[in-house]
Amino acid sequence: MRYWLIIPFVFVFTSVYSISQADSTKSKLNFNGSFSFNSNGMASIPAFSLGKPALIASLTLQKKRFSYDPVVAYGLNLRPWVIDNWIHYRLIYNPKFELRTGVDISTFFSNIDSTDYKILQGQQYITLEIAAVFRFSPKHALSVMYWSDNGQDHGTMKGDFYSIVYDLTNLGIGKSMLLTSSIQFFYIDYDGKNDGFFFAPKLSITKKGIPVTLFYQVTQAITSNIDPFPGFKCNAGIGYLF
Repeated sequence: MRYWLIIPFVFVFTSVYSISQADSTKSKLNFNGSFSFNSNGMASIPAFSLGKPALIASLTLQKKRFSYDPVVAYGLNLRPWVIDNWIHYRLIYNPKFELRTGVDISTFFSNIDSTDYKILQGQQYITLEIAAVFRFSPKHALSVMYWSDNGQDHGTMKGDFYSIVYDLTNLGIGKSMLLTSSIQFFYIDYDGKNDGFFFAPKLSITKKGIPVTLFYQVTQAITSNIDPFPGFKCNAGIGYLF
């Protein structure tokens, strides 16, 4: 694990600690989440994609500047795909700008076939995050994010993930429908031949007053040395928001 990457987190934390003391964020515990069916389990890092239908549940528990944001994903055969345990801290948190750090202890699962049976193998990762969100209006936002992924087991990968996302949220369609769209560009730089630059838009639609959303997303590799070339992938699904 590259411990030098922790230094920026410590520096930023100590630099803005005084700002955090003046924050007016309410102290109550906020709770929300989603549960979705996905036609083609996709991950930002192609090596971790499931490539077949998946069930994904996510949750956010937030109090003041801290939040716990776990994600659990399973295949339709009820075999686990990924378990994320994100802990975030918002260094700066206001309506126009957010700066946060985070750490994730995750496990990715894969099947190893043998002559008589399948072995479910789990590989652990520790990920460090720093991210900034610029909110230009209630409907327009730009997010910039960096991850340092560090595999902990034999055969796991280490590398860097860079992402920029532009979000358009709650755009009215007629009197009853809301449209949300995002355009993401990301670059991955991982051990071995696992580098690439990708384009990943997403579109979702909901009906006002109903906590159900329909979504469609694609990932298109622009350039990559991954073999075989990742090319074009798409995913559609339905989610329940709570």
